[in-house]
Amino acid sequence: MQRVTSRQNERLREVARLIASSRDRRKSGRCVLEGAHLIDVYTARVGAPETLVVVDDRLDDPAIEKLIERVHPARVLVLSRTLFADLATLPPDVGALAVVTAPRAAPAAPGRFCLVLEDVQDPGNVGSMIRSAAAAGVDQVVLSPHCAFAWSPKALRAGQGAHFLTTLVEGVDLEAWIDAFQAAGGQLVGTVVDRAPNLYATDLRGRVALAIGGEGTGLSQALLAKANRRLTIPMAPDCESLNAAAAAAVVLFECVRQRANAPP
Repeated sequence: MQRVTSRQNERLREVARLIASSRDRRKSGRCVLEGAHLIDVYTARVGAPETLVVVDDRLDDPAIEKLIERVHPARVLVLSRTLFADLATLPPDVGALAVVTAPRAAPAAPGRFCLVLEDVQDPGNVGSMIRSAAAAGVDQVVLSPHCAFAWSPKALRAGQGAHFLTTLVEGVDLEAWIDAFQAAGGQLVGTVVDRAPNLYATDLRGRVALAIGGEGTGLSQALLAKANRRLTIPMAPDCESLNAAAAAAVVLFECVRQRANAPP
């Protein structure tokens, strides 16, 4: 392990650049995981991180010790609390962060149960929807080119490890993807605020892709025109529409309910 005492350490400066710059993360194909839980999920599913940064007074924490055992000593940097606080977006109590290669799935044949995100701007919403999708057993989460970067620190925190439990495909030409999905027998279901059948009266079994639009704008007319069906979540009168991530969770788990109760 290497004990680092200066902010000018080149490896530490590289970590700082990745934390600070979305452009650097996208360009390098790497991201930063903060906290032992996220790093543990990554190492179990993908492999050892490129660099592990730990707080010196947490070296005897069992969760941190477990991570260190999985990483070559030359890749472990040990920092003081003060230096770690200057570097990370979360407080030193998280104990560790890691630089990793962001898993990138190549466009593949559409699965049977998919979530399609069109121009969702808030990385927290993107991460929350990925978390709900993984919990619901979604095969693929497909993101348009103008969605927030799925591997940003905020999206990763919101996902709590779910990024490594489902397949994420970013920068997708959604219209072309939908054409392929429908050609394979899939049904695109578009979520809208009103003037559509009730979610709970809509058959969501079979090969289905749920489409969620951006905050405030919803789905584009181009995607709605391709939808086989539309649905809306019933709500009490005079209430604002649900947050995009909350709406996605409601619809995803109605799919789960219906599939669990479907006849064999």
